[in-house]
Amino acid sequence: MSSTLGVFAVDIDGKPTMAFEAKNFREASELCREDWLRADLRALTSNGIPLWIAGAKLTVRKAAESESQVYRDAGREAQASDDLLLVYLVELDGSGPSDEHATD
Repeated sequence: MSSTLGVFAVDIDGKPTMAFEAKNFREASELCREDWLRADLRALTSNGIPLWIAGAKLTVRKAAESESQVYRDAGREAQASDDLLLVYLVELDGSGPSDEHATD
């Protein structure tokens, strides 16, 4: 994690779903257009419901302080890596709350 990066959150249909770091809002917004992210969000479930279904609105915003704290806490526990750290703000099926996933 770097102090030059900001923490952003992705809301799916208005529900805070994940947090991650990016250089700026434009870079953060580009993440939502990535096919791999949409595929991951479609495959992951919370309470048996996919996190994202085609047509659901993905929006990016600056993370709230509480969301940033969840991200920072998860980042301290994650193994050092150059991969993008995605920290989920919802409980994923088969995992605990705020489960983090690093991805390329």
